[in-house]
Amino acid sequence: MDARVDARVEWLEIAGDAAAWRSIGLVVADDGLIPLIGTGLRIVDAGEHSNGIVGWALSGVSDDLDQATIDGLRTTTVASPGPVYADHPLGASGLDHVVVMTADLERTSAAIGAATSCELKRIREVDTMRQGFHRIGRGGLIVELVERPDVPAGPASFWGLVINVDDLDGACDRIGRDLISEPKDAVQPGRRIATVRSEVGLGLPVALMTP
Repeated sequence: MDARVDARVEWLEIAGDAAAWRSIGLVVADDGLIPLIGTGLRIVDAGEHSNGIVGWALSGVSDDLDQATIDGLRTTTVASPGPVYADHPLGASGLDHVVVMTADLERTSAAIGAATSCELKRIREVDTMRQGFHRIGRGGLIVELVERPDVPAGPASFWGLVINVDDLDGACDRIGRDLISEPKDAVQPGRRIATVRSEVGLGLPVALMTP
């Protein structure tokens, strides 16, 4: 059996300020890890990178991907560390999805499928925007590919992420209503979403959503 059927995103690597992530109520370990159910986050010094998602760590894939890219998405292969979790004051449980911007949805989708054996689930079209969805592994992280006319030609890039929280209104109160948008209905029926404002200093678009 191809080991890639067990592909899993262990964490997203984010260049940024750990203090900013702690300020919204997330536990950040000394090694930068924000443990979540499923895929975690790992905060690293920006160094030569701009703030934002600078890569991801995958398990259950070919070692040939280590320090390579999947259509521009910097990839590290790791052994699965097993479940790690923390009790976050924000009430965060796990990541809902990560957003990847691309000028060519089919090209990026094919690269992700080849690397992980996790094929494109569906495509959604809204005006001039197209969205494609992969789920990496059984019940794993959803990767939302977004193709728009204003995305420059070239490789794909990570853009933002959505975190599930147990109590969205409570999370908004904790962050401060001046630092997060008012909750609104999400695209997914029965769910609500709010976006953390850039003033918080996370360095990338982050939204909170009901489970």
